[in-house]
Amino acid sequence: MGARGGSWRTHGVSVEGYRHRRTGTPCQDAWDSAVWSGGDGGPVLVLAVADGAGSRPRSQEGAQLAVRLATEHFGRIAAAGGVRAGDEVHGMLHSAFQEVCGDFLLAVEQSGDRAEDFATTLTVVVITPDWLGHLSVGDGLVFVRAGTDEDGAPLFHLLPQADAASEYSNETVFLTSRHAGRWVRTDCVDDPGIDAVVLSTDGLTQAALTRSRTPNASFLAAVLGPLESPTKDPDADEAELAELLRSDRLSAVNADDKTLLRAVRV
Repeated sequence: MGARGGSWRTHGVSVEGYRHRRTGTPCQDAWDSAVWSGGDGGPVLVLAVADGAGSRPRSQEGAQLAVRLATEHFGRIAAAGGVRAGDEVHGMLHSAFQEVCGDFLLAVEQSGDRAEDFATTLTVVVITPDWLGHLSVGDGLVFVRAGTDEDGAPLFHLLPQADAASEYSNETVFLTSRHAGRWVRTDCVDDPGIDAVVLSTDGLTQAALTRSRTPNASFLAAVLGPLESPTKDPDADEAELAELLRSDRLSAVNADDKTLLRAVRV
């Protein structure tokens, strides 16, 4: 069986980290989401977050371009249908990634600046009625909520992250990195019980993970809660969420930009 059908409520927010607030630098993270009509197969939801390299002059533009291209290419290919859970999903994700990279490099080449100036990570989740696909390059995080523990509390699961540039280094890989395709991670999750998904950039690593690098269920439940309430004012929720992400408590453990993209089944 695949991921259960139905509609999804999504919401994302990106905020500048403490370092960028102090220097007046814009946030270099980005997010995007899109729903594609899947015909008889049902709708396809694409979620994407990107983290522009802080040391690169046009990384904010790179992150924005990456998520826009991701929702376009991954959505179009997945919505075409005919992809079954398993190896076919992995192949589809790699094909879409190659198209994203091709258009990304073409766009930055036309700018006249070096491709490295637009360096960014990219994390993508594709949700269809039959499966959930995940692709990442760089250090983004993806959590899914499915099932409950023995006390009935919802369980959160961290999807595997992409590899570092080498086994001896924790260097982040970007879309513009040499042979970036070697370090791409893809997964296919075939679980009808998934009812929530959270994507984040690495600025929220310490908040979203425990010291043992397992999902921090209390944090994830807290940020998902307002999205699951149909009476919650989205504008007020966004302001509250942005305030949380800019809080001294979170800034003290990670001063980077922070992006959180949430989706819950309704």
